[in-house]
Amino acid sequence: MQMTRFVFTLGVLALGTATACDHKAASPSPAPAPAPVPTPVVVLDAAAPVAVTPLDASAPGPSMAMPAAAEVAPLAAASNALGLDLYAAASKQPGNLALSPTSISIALAMTWAGAAGTTAASMQKVLHVTGDATTIASTWGSVAAALQSPGRGLELRIANRLFGEATQTFEPPFLALTRDRFGAPLEPIDFKAGAGAARDHINAWVADQTHQRITDLMPVGSPSVNSRLVLVNAIYFLADWSEPFEQRSTAPAAFHPAKAVTKEVPMMHKQGTLSAGTADGVLLAELPYHGNTASMIVVVPKAIDGLPAVEAALTPAVLATWRKALRPQDAALALPKFTIDPATALSLGDALKALGMADAFDAHTADFSGIAKPATQGDGLAIGGVYHKAFVKVDEKGTEAAAATAVDMVVRGAMPARPPLVITADHPFLFFIVDQDSGLVLFMGRVSDPT
Repeated sequence: MQMTRFVFTLGVLALGTATACDHKAASPSPAPAPAPVPTPVVVLDAAAPVAVTPLDASAPGPSMAMPAAAEVAPLAAASNALGLDLYAAASKQPGNLALSPTSISIALAMTWAGAAGTTAASMQKVLHVTGDATTIASTWGSVAAALQSPGRGLELRIANRLFGEATQTFEPPFLALTRDRFGAPLEPIDFKAGAGAARDHINAWVADQTHQRITDLMPVGSPSVNSRLVLVNAIYFLADWSEPFEQRSTAPAAFHPAKAVTKEVPMMHKQGTLSAGTADGVLLAELPYHGNTASMIVVVPKAIDGLPAVEAALTPAVLATWRKALRPQDAALALPKFTIDPATALSLGDALKALGMADAFDAHTADFSGIAKPATQGDGLAIGGVYHKAFVKVDEKGTEAAAATAVDMVVRGAMPARPPLVITADHPFLFFIVDQDSGLVLFMGRVSDPT
C-alpha cells in the first residue's frame, strides 16, 4: 500500500548576547477556526537566510510581558515533564546527550492540534497538558512572544513556516490555528516533482535559522514524493553568562568518564558567592545568563559513578527539589568546557509509543482528520516517526545551543561564614537551561565525556 508522508519539524537554537563559544555572528479534536491571536508572534522570513543583529539589552523597545503564572506554569510543567519522560528513554544509550523539551513539546502540540478522538486524548495525556488544543496553542504563542521580548538581556528569535504540497487541500481550521497561534504561514512546495530537492530546501532553511548548528534534520527518505506537509519552527537564542568565567583561570584538569578512566580537559573555575546547594546524592550550582532571565543548573553526582542512579530517580518533583535547594553562598565551581554535537538525530517514536501515544502511530486507529480529511475510509494520517537533534556548547563566555524536532506523518495509503561549597564537575554530570520567567526547561542533557 502506498504511503504518503506529512512531516512537521521544529528547530531551536540558543546562543549568547555577545559573541560566546566562538558563536557565529548574528547574521484532542479539530479546533474551530481561531480568532486572531491576541499576542503577536515574531516570524522570520523563510525565503532568505536569517540575519540576526545582537540586541542591546538596555535599549528601549516594545516589550511583551510573560503571561500570568497561572497560565504559563501548567504549560511549563507539562513541557518539562514530557522532556524528562523522553530523557529517561534516551539516557539508556551511552555518551553525551542533549535534548530540548520545549522544542519537542511545541512540535507535538502543533501535531495534536490536528488530532481527534482517541488519538487526541492519548496525545494530550503524553503531552501532560490540560485544556483544548486551541488554548494550548494560544498560550504557546503568547509565551513565544514574551520569550522574544527585547530588554531581557539575551537575544531570541522565533520562526515558523509550513511547507505544503501545492496540490494538497488542508483543513482551514488547522491552517488558521498554525498561522495565528504559532505564526506559521503556508508556503507552497512541490514534493511530487522532487522530494530530495524539497528535503534539501527545508534542511537548509533549518540550518540557516540555527546558524548551521542543526543540519540534516530530516533523514533521507523523509519527505518522500508522497509528502504533503512539512511544518518548521526555529528558535535562535544568544546568552552570555551574567559573570563570565575568567579565561586565565581555565586550566587542564582531570575528568573521570568512569571510575577507572581519567582524561585531561580544559576546566573552568569560579569562586565566590554563587547560587549553589546540595541534595540527595548531588551537588548543585546555578549560573545565570546576562539579564537574569535564564540560567543553567549544573547537577554533579557526589559519586564518580553516581550519574546512572541520579538519572533513574529524575522526575519533575526531583528537579523542583534541586531548584529549591539552591541558595546564595560561598562556593567554588569547576566546570569543563564542553560541546555536544551529535552526528545523527534521536528517534523518539518508540519512547512516545511506550508513554501511551501508540494510537497516533497506528495506521488503523490514528485520527488526524483535523489536518486533512481522508479521501477514503482507509486513507487517514498517522505519525510515522519523531526525530530530535540538539547541540550544546559551553565556554567561559556563555552557552550556544540548538535543537530541532521533526514529526513525520504518513497516510495509510548572604549567609554565615563557612567553608566554600566545592563543586567539581570532574565526572559525568547533568545540566538544565531554564527560562526563569516561564519556568520552561529550554535544554537539558548529560556530559559523560567533555572531550
